[in-house]
Amino acid sequence: MDLGTVIGIVLIMALLLGAMTMGVGVGAYIDIPSVLIVVGGSIGALMISFKPAQMKKFTKVFMKAIKPGEEDIGELIKKLVEFATKARKDGILALESEVNNEENEFLKKGLSMAIDGSEPDTIRDLLEIDMEQTSTRHKVYASIFNQWAGLAGAMGMIGTLVGLVAMLLNMADPSAIGPSMAVALLTTMYGAMIGNIFGTPISNILSIRNDEETMLKQMILEGIMSIQSGDAPRVLEAKLLAYLAPADRVSQFE
Repeated sequence: MDLGTVIGIVLIMALLLGAMTMGVGVGAYIDIPSVLIVVGGSIGALMISFKPAQMKKFTKVFMKAIKPGEEDIGELIKKLVEFATKARKDGILALESEVNNEENEFLKKGLSMAIDGSEPDTIRDLLEIDMEQTSTRHKVYASIFNQWAGLAGAMGMIGTLVGLVAMLLNMADPSAIGPSMAVALLTTMYGAMIGNIFGTPISNILSIRNDEETMLKQMILEGIMSIQSGDAPRVLEAKLLAYLAPADRVSQFE
């Protein structure tokens, strides 16, 4: 669970609701026509902008922002060093049992090819294709939320114009001015809330997750290449630690 994302969303909503309650009350900020225009309109526009298969994963991708599948980088480096040690001592075929029980699919795929005797260039090319395609898919999902932010804001402006037109057409009826003005103002507010609480922040965190996953896979790829080429465990560890910030580099050999 990413506490930063969860706490951020909860904090924003709590502060907004608290401010509304201290003013005229939360009920004054609830307007069904405005919700239909902004939420319904922006989601409809998203359905036009992306494929149905991509939109089906909207909720799943949102949950990825809140609860990412994180892997301990320190443990991963330790595992790869152990694999390198065993491969140098007993040969790379000795890793077959470990590979069969490996949970990381990317690592399992690469080591399996190395054990099967695939050429280093072939392994690197296939794993890099895997990395590139996975990153491309992740960028598309992040762009859904970035697009949602822009579309929600645009639908908010459309709702504002709808409300203003209704207000101007009913200037002779004072009782109709208030509801029309509410639509005009609340649609802008709803659009801003969606864009700045969910759209842009979720898109940003998904982009960060994508970069982290790409770096992790690049580390795994370099580890597999080192194991196949027979590098010393200390050399392999030095390569992998180079991906980390200096303060996070902890060697097993010190």
